[in-house]
Amino acid sequence: MSLSNPPAPARATTTTSRRRTRWAARCQRLALAGAVSALGVGAVAAPAVASYHGQTHYQFRTLNNKRDLTFNQLLGINKEGIIAGYFGSGAQGHPNKGYLLFPPYHQNDYLNKNFPHSVQTQVTGLNDRGVTVGFWSDMNNANQMNDNFGFVKINGHFRNVNFTPTEGPSSPPVNQLLGVNDHDIAVGFATDANGNNHGYTYNVATKKFREITITGSSNLTTAAINNHGDIAGFYANPADQLTDGFVLAGNSVTTLAFPGATMTQALGINDSDEVVGVYQLGSGSSATMHGFTWTPLHGFQTVDDPHGKGTTTINGVNDQGRLVGFYVDGKGNTDGMLATPTH
Repeated sequence: MSLSNPPAPARATTTTSRRRTRWAARCQRLALAGAVSALGVGAVAAPAVASYHGQTHYQFRTLNNKRDLTFNQLLGINKEGIIAGYFGSGAQGHPNKGYLLFPPYHQNDYLNKNFPHSVQTQVTGLNDRGVTVGFWSDMNNANQMNDNFGFVKINGHFRNVNFTPTEGPSSPPVNQLLGVNDHDIAVGFATDANGNNHGYTYNVATKKFREITITGSSNLTTAAINNHGDIAGFYANPADQLTDGFVLAGNSVTTLAFPGATMTQALGINDSDEVVGVYQLGSGSSATMHGFTWTPLHGFQTVDDPHGKGTTTINGVNDQGRLVGFYVDGKGNTDGMLATPTH
């Protein structure tokens, strides 16, 4: 276990160096933008959408940082194809270490991104303007009950971001930022003293929080936000005691519950309101996890990596429809995944 960041990656190729330079320059010259308001307080959820077997086909590519080939998760992707993710399972002695991955996605295209002096960091989201978000911990306990603190990185500087629920924070505290749009509105959640999650938005410019609530829901997580201010996430549905995904647009809520699933989580959303996430079939040792996409026009489509059928999660989507996530392979390793539409 080390308190310092991992060594810098190998020298990048010319193409990647230019992209990294452009990204770094963009981070340095950003002016904090005025933000759109948070959305949807007190909205009423709509009925669950129906299933639809879409026809989008994908080319899949496994992307793992060689610093730990046994555990990688890819969590966000922007329009330039830059990917946010991390390696390390979080087990004691195998801490999470965050990174950005630049096209063309070779080993020398990984750039370490870890909160200063942290023990663990996950980079969970990024926008098209050079802003990244995530969370960090100063612990790496054997029971994995670690404190979590949200962060945003803008203009080359890290900033702590931690929302306190009315009920008080959990012990240890849990705050995670999971997504950010080009208006510099971030979304995430904090866990209260009763163990319930509270979703919120955070305005990077004003440093103001706003809790997101949906009438009749509990244990709510806001996971992603697009440039229209539409939010994707998930909550505990009191009607059936299952976890359902949602899309919140203004005061309108669409519930996303994959037919027959015991759990549905919406984890990413792009500017076309294409939503991605994961659903679970069955329970216990027989449970299977499947990635999905959903659009208002076509509904659901299952998307499983061919090497991880039944173990796939889709976590992010950009405006070109490229998907990132992860799957568990036949050896039990968690592998990063990129899926590119082929039409």
